Amino acid sequence: MNLGRRVVLRAFKLGAAAALACAVGGCSYFDFGIVSSPAPAPSPASSFRVLPPDPLIGKWGVASYRDEKDRPAAEKLARARCASPYAIVKGPTDGAMMHVADDPDPHELALKKGGDGRTYVGFNAPPGDPNDREIIEQTPKLMVMRFVDPDKSSRYGVSVYVRC
Repeated sequence: MNLGRRVVLRAFKLGAAAALACAVGGCSYFDFGIVSSPAPAPSPASSFRVLPPDPLIGKWGVASYRDEKDRPAAEKLARARCASPYAIVKGPTDGAMMHVADDPDPHELALKKGGDGRTYVGFNAPPGDPNDREIIEQTPKLMVMRFVDPDKSSRYGVSVYVRC
């Protein structure tokens, strides 16, 4: 083997060994100037906090709408449904027991505040998860939510909860 090929082969082997050592050691860059891709910056939704479920707990009249012009009628229907309210109770681990899309059984859900300032209701996952509902309006007597997942949102519409 000629000397030039041996030098190139040896340099390749050393570079591969350094890359492997760095990868195993968790380096983010090589000391000899070759920079690996940086870690992705955390998205605002990846930092969140779980809120107490108290604003959700209670008896609610529930209705839904698809077109914003139908919201007043949905709120009126939700108030009428207080005759047979939907009860949201506190769960065993301080969440809120609620139904989720496509499942007849209630599940314990968390009230989550995302780093982007939005509030969500859903499983223990970062806010904005496809299974979450985003709370688009909330007062002590009214909540308006929509599913994050576009398919679920189109099937279920925007939900209006009126406190009974």
